[in-house]
Amino acid sequence: LGNSLGFPSRNERCNENYTTDFIYNLYTEEGKGIFDCRKNVLGHMQQGGSPTPFDRNFGTKMGAKAVAWITTKIKECSRHGRIFANTADSACLLGMRKRSLTFQPIAELRRDTDFEHRIPRQQWWLKLRPILKILAKYNIELDTSEKAHLEHLTRKVLVPEATP
Repeated sequence: LGNSLGFPSRNERCNENYTTDFIYNLYTEEGKGIFDCRKNVLGHMQQGGSPTPFDRNFGTKMGAKAVAWITTKIKECSRHGRIFANTADSACLLGMRKRSLTFQPIAELRRDTDFEHRIPRQQWWLKLRPILKILAKYNIELDTSEKAHLEHLTRKVLVPEATP
């Protein structure tokens, strides 16, 4: 298996000398001037806790999709033994969009990001704000198409008649 960039991941069956630090140092040294290297430990991404089977499965799917994408891009962009990755879709981010893993070019992300506040310009959850305010018990006016006047009714309490 590999991580999202296609580099080997360490597992429980590997040689004890091949630690995460060793592999990181190896790729850092060999990739000087060509690429940079970063460690990616699942526990760090999760903010603690043990990874669930879902986490492992999802990580494997993301890694496989990323490796397939980068392999395809290398084949598309290579000419005469050199790689020319100069199109907008040669640098992408893998993420979830409407329940599917999709690649989005970095150029599009730049256009869709509010860098001053470090948030996306379009946020899907903003449509939920009226519902969230109701759930938070805010005193808000709701837009309704029809208005009605409520009348308080008094209920007559029937007292059973006393038997002589």
